[in-house]
Amino acid sequence: MTAMTSGRTLPVLALAVGDPAGIGPELAARAAVDPDILAAARLLIVGDARVLAQGAAVAGLDLDVEVRPEPVPPAPDGRPVLFDLGHLDPATITPGQVQRAGGAFALRNFRVAIELAASGRADAVCFTPFNKAAMRLEHPSYDDEIGFTAEVLGREDIVAKEFNILDGLWNARITSHVPLSAVASLVTYEAVLEGLRLTDRSLRDSGFASPRIAVAGLNPHAGDGGNFGHEDDQIIAPAVLAGQRDGIDAQGPFPPDTVFVRATKGAFDAVLTMYHDQGQIAMKLIGFDRGVTLLGGFPFPICTPAHGSAYDIAGRGIANFGATKAAVLLAAKMAAGRIAA
Repeated sequence: MTAMTSGRTLPVLALAVGDPAGIGPELAARAAVDPDILAAARLLIVGDARVLAQGAAVAGLDLDVEVRPEPVPPAPDGRPVLFDLGHLDPATITPGQVQRAGGAFALRNFRVAIELAASGRADAVCFTPFNKAAMRLEHPSYDDEIGFTAEVLGREDIVAKEFNILDGLWNARITSHVPLSAVASLVTYEAVLEGLRLTDRSLRDSGFASPRIAVAGLNPHAGDGGNFGHEDDQIIAPAVLAGQRDGIDAQGPFPPDTVFVRATKGAFDAVLTMYHDQGQIAMKLIGFDRGVTLLGGFPFPICTPAHGSAYDIAGRGIANFGATKAAVLLAAKMAAGRIAA
């Protein structure tokens, strides 16, 4: 049963509280009282009531949430529900430090949120920032959220990508958390075409009627006609042509050092880059505190702010809520679109 089949009109979002030593609890508390979020979705917060209360105290907020020991969907009035796992006393956590207990807390919250969406009790998943170092203390094989989500779903063969979104501009990438020395061997015709298809589909799911996608080259000056390598003309360009034959409005490959200049001026809706820092540096320079990360390719949207757990300002009540709000609203919009379809 999906969250819509019982007659509810707004999507249910499972919001996992992130690393308790960072700004995650504060941001979760802010989400629980934000009027725009409550008008767009029903929040099912996953965490510990004590941690969320501490986050609210840091933010100077009075929370109005229903605390339950089981994942009861929020009522139609929009009042958030906290699924209280009761698994962490915040007094045992030192703010601003990597700790195994904090990683274990975030991992369990994320796992439960994924399971809620997979079982149809939530339509989308969001999470406030994690700290991967803390999570690896608890789960040494943890690489990133895509791999963990696939593991929880039992779908490790699933094709998923991480998208970064800022001010209407999307960035996707062919390779992600791999060494730079491995990138060229992973940029294949199939990977680029697959990335184009997923990018086009994800943009359409978020409301773009006919998304325009620029494809960045791998090498300086997109290979400069073969002077700096042949991946651009022999692998990337043919994949772009294949995407065009599929009806995708894609162009490239373009020189990586100028493609974002054109995109930020409105020429494209998305840039498909070949490796992690090729796009991340550009996007975070444009607006580090406002970006959203979407995990696309799963059966439900998964969104989070693109910034980290900000240990340096934990407990000070000054965390910027903009990216978290944008992430939750994007997940709500995508979930609502899927329900309507």
